[in-house]
Amino acid sequence: MKSFVIKRIFLFLIIFYGVSIHNYANIQDDDEPPLTRILFVFDASQSMLAMWHTDTRIAIAQDLLVDLVDSLRHIPHVQMALRVFGHQSHFTPQDCDDTNLEVGFWDGNAGRIKRTIRQITPRGTTPIAASLEAAKDDFPPCDDCRNIVILITDGLERCGGDPCEVSQRLQKKGIFLRPFIIGVGRDFSKEFECVGEYFDARNEEQFRASLNIAISQALEATTTQINLLDIYGNPSESNVPVTFYDSDTGEIKNSIIHTMNHRGLPDTLYFLSTAYNYDMVVHTIPPVKVNDVRITPGKHNVIAAETPCGSIDVVVGGRTPVNYPVIVRKAGCMKTLNVQNTGVPQKYLVGNYDIEVHSLPRLIIEDVEVEQNHITTVELPQPGVASIRLLSRGYGSVFKETDDGLELVYRLRENVKNEILNLMPGNYQVIFRSRGSSATYFSVVKPFVVESGVAKTVHVR
Repeated sequence: MKSFVIKRIFLFLIIFYGVSIHNYANIQDDDEPPLTRILFVFDASQSMLAMWHTDTRIAIAQDLLVDLVDSLRHIPHVQMALRVFGHQSHFTPQDCDDTNLEVGFWDGNAGRIKRTIRQITPRGTTPIAASLEAAKDDFPPCDDCRNIVILITDGLERCGGDPCEVSQRLQKKGIFLRPFIIGVGRDFSKEFECVGEYFDARNEEQFRASLNIAISQALEATTTQINLLDIYGNPSESNVPVTFYDSDTGEIKNSIIHTMNHRGLPDTLYFLSTAYNYDMVVHTIPPVKVNDVRITPGKHNVIAAETPCGSIDVVVGGRTPVNYPVIVRKAGCMKTLNVQNTGVPQKYLVGNYDIEVHSLPRLIIEDVEVEQNHITTVELPQPGVASIRLLSRGYGSVFKETDDGLELVYRLRENVKNEILNLMPGNYQVIFRSRGSSATYFSVVKPFVVESGVAKTVHVR
């Protein structure tokens, strides 16, 4: 029977790992998957000596875990470690510090783990929260590792700790991903569902199946692909910032620049934790938000956002470069979406926009249409240069003549006698009165014409 069990587990892992490698090849070609580090947290409290079907709980758990460790020993990109609790001190008096990392992470340690498992003798109590807390120091620093905890226990917390709080806090810190818990003997799902992914092992067959499922999810890389869709539904948009927020707290968890890989496909992400519900914000103009994104463990997750984009380019005609700030708003709205400069194209979601050019006078251009993969060019005339010469300091303004009357363009400074202004082509007037004049009668009106690209002097006398 034992030989048959070993063969079943080993065959399952060979088939599963072959599928995993195939998935990795499809995702990233030559890129190696991250190192997966599996920490077994093993219950050796006194209750594990109880009889359970064909043998004691501890004997059955030891056999199955040893077989599993032996099957994992030759799989690349996988390391294992073993933490045990309840095995160093007797139950009376209760020792709530009875937890120890028996075998740490290193390559080729499977034999050491198997021997240690075989030598365990249950003695003490069940400090689950303390064991999870201590596990944060079991994982050496690593920039590209997936840290997995598999907790095997036949009981609940006995030392007053809060395994839920500890697990959730360490998941949020990125110490490990959502743990797997295998409950031996009876159903502890209500107590452990807040700790991690719970598997109910009420008999030996369920225990074996639970181990297989937990390992399969641990080995299968949890990956994510962000598809930024164009108007045709193709994931062609890229090179835009994307931020992931915790849906519950609003805390920023990750920020990236969306990237296409060397095959021209959205790059695969390995770092998004399965511990959170995310709100994803794509920082297009305007931004696009996708709420309640859940990362399914052991799967290649695809998150889609509709972000069809084109560009607006406001250019000034003529040979002389002139830079104007340009305010961009959604058509019919007053809220500013963006400020760009003339001559610098900017991307926007497909739609209609109003733009305000900070020229003299200001230009309002409504319903500028942005189309998919198209640069909408708004061409402005080359301004002319008006050098306004005053006989004395005083009070005055420059107006443009329009069909509706005079439009205020610029208020002359009171303490200067000369102003040089870049003005859009058109008919203008300077209305001016000297500071020394004490009667309205001395107000002066000076008409002048501005031509594109032409400089002229306007004498106000």
